[in-house]
Amino acid sequence: MRASGRFAGFDGIGRLLVLFVVLALIVVIPFALFGEATERLWSADALVAAAEGARAYAWTIVIALLVVDLLLPVPNTAVIAAAGILYGPVLGGLIAIAGLFLSGLAGYAVAWRFGRPVARWLIGEAGLEEGERLFARSGGWLVICSRWLPVLPEVVSCMAGLSRMPLGRFALALLCGITPLAFAFAAAGYYGADRPLATLIIAALVPLPVWYVIRRNLERGQGA
Repeated sequence: MRASGRFAGFDGIGRLLVLFVVLALIVVIPFALFGEATERLWSADALVAAAEGARAYAWTIVIALLVVDLLLPVPNTAVIAAAGILYGPVLGGLIAIAGLFLSGLAGYAVAWRFGRPVARWLIGEAGLEEGERLFARSGGWLVICSRWLPVLPEVVSCMAGLSRMPLGRFALALLCGITPLAFAFAAAGYYGADRPLATLIIAALVPLPVWYVIRRNLERGQGA
């Protein structure tokens, strides 16, 4: 049966790369156009100064900014650092987890509900099937490893939704990836560290063994 889609001449992996590039461009273009301005507007210091007299509801602004990072060039590490300065490393980290989790779920849900017709037109049914196989096999690792890199969190969340990654597995992997990141940058904000190397290492490496244990338990439960 002949493959369909605008890039039918590509193999399955090639079509997935096309889809990845298209999604990445959708995320990157706002950063290229407005990133410098929003970085100044939403720096940690600017956010703290703006919210200093409104701590009672500033947490809602933090969550909202982390969610709209799906569409707008919001420097989420600066937002998380501001949450740490305003609320401390623990409560600030929990607020950041809420925002990052809702952002990931939003990308996943929108792509699941509305993205497949566009993706099918772009890469064909065979490309979608290749994505489903990839996320069934390695989706958790992709979700986790994308969390501490620019652009990738939004793209991978959308691709997980397009590829019908099970919601429970996606949510677990998402929590596993964002939790160390949220607490590390909230603590960096609270203690005055400016994006230290240790923060990046913790945010990148801690989720990996945690997800390995969770994945093994999930597989053991399915095999029982």
